[in-house]
Amino acid sequence: MNGNTEKLSSSDSRFIFIQSQFLPDNKSFKDKNHLLGIIDRIGYVQIDTISVVERSHHHILWSRMPAYRKIMLDELIGNDKTVFEYWSHAAAYLPMKDFRFSLIRKNNFSKKHKTWGNANKKIIKYVYDRIKNEGELQSKDFIDKDSRTGGWWNWKPSKDALDFLFHKGDLMIAKRKGFQKVYDLTEKVLPANAITAYPTEKEFYAHLIDRSVRANGPVTEREITYLIKYNRKLFSKTLNEMIEDGKILNVCIEGTGNEVYYITNEKLGLLKNKKELSEIHILSPFDNLVIQRRRLNNFFTFDYTIECYVPEAKRKFGYFCMPILHGDRFIGRIDAKASREDKTFIIKKIFWEDESALNNKIIKKLEKKLTDYALFTGCERVEGIYFPGGAD
Repeated sequence: MNGNTEKLSSSDSRFIFIQSQFLPDNKSFKDKNHLLGIIDRIGYVQIDTISVVERSHHHILWSRMPAYRKIMLDELIGNDKTVFEYWSHAAAYLPMKDFRFSLIRKNNFSKKHKTWGNANKKIIKYVYDRIKNEGELQSKDFIDKDSRTGGWWNWKPSKDALDFLFHKGDLMIAKRKGFQKVYDLTEKVLPANAITAYPTEKEFYAHLIDRSVRANGPVTEREITYLIKYNRKLFSKTLNEMIEDGKILNVCIEGTGNEVYYITNEKLGLLKNKKELSEIHILSPFDNLVIQRRRLNNFFTFDYTIECYVPEAKRKFGYFCMPILHGDRFIGRIDAKASREDKTFIIKKIFWEDESALNNKIIKKLEKKLTDYALFTGCERVEGIYFPGGAD
């Protein structure tokens, strides 16, 4: 640990974290330029295929911008080319200004899978040449026949080739149709002003640190490098230099033991206007605020697991249980489903952290949020189990 260490209360750390994630003036955000600002601020938006309620990326963006409409994201990707799809810790939408930092993973992927690439040159070339000659194509546009049996393969080798070319950077996803990826050559998808200079490893680490602090406020080394392989010695050197230059400060947080957190003066400045937080958010299980479960527990004492990957017999809270944030505390989780056939948002059950802490004001806020969210998912009414009787 270098330099003087700031001390933050658990309440202050939660305030900075939430304000960093849920920009204070989000009710005034109305258009796609505001949306781009949100994506830039939080660094990435995770993509997931599960659509029991709403796909994660749409849910995450709506949580931060109630005026969000799905067409806005499509325009940022397709028309404006200010957002692109690649990989953060998982599949994600990223601001195009950070494109150059994706090149390191692409290079590492190429090295790691060089043997596979050499063994499958024929199918890789076939897929690449078709897109080069024909333009944008989807996986379904490739049909592979098993010459040994005359039948069709269940898992098309062209799909593997598409994934390979995408992850190594020769192809990009130009857009999606019905959530299906549409591929094109990277040179055709990238805007003319895209920065493509290959970053040094040190530049990459500085980017990770800056992005993580900007999105979250106080962060640890473990949180900055979440699910990323890295050179710890060089990372520490980069971090220490940023501390010495005054770009980053050491902080310790009440109740976290010897954990060392890093923050900027700008983030600490949020405390000058600290106020009681009272908003209610129904969050996606893949939301940036909750995705790092260890951090979530440290900051909020909230033990959360998404149970769609848990065998049914072992589930405690349901297949797709979403956290409920009120102010700076998680007050429960809601198991729900959007039945789009009959436009009904079904609440299966709500699990409260402390039912005795509920009151009519909180209940009414949650009812309004549920109604708004149901409308966003394409439903016209909300049905099912709501709230405990007698809340006052």
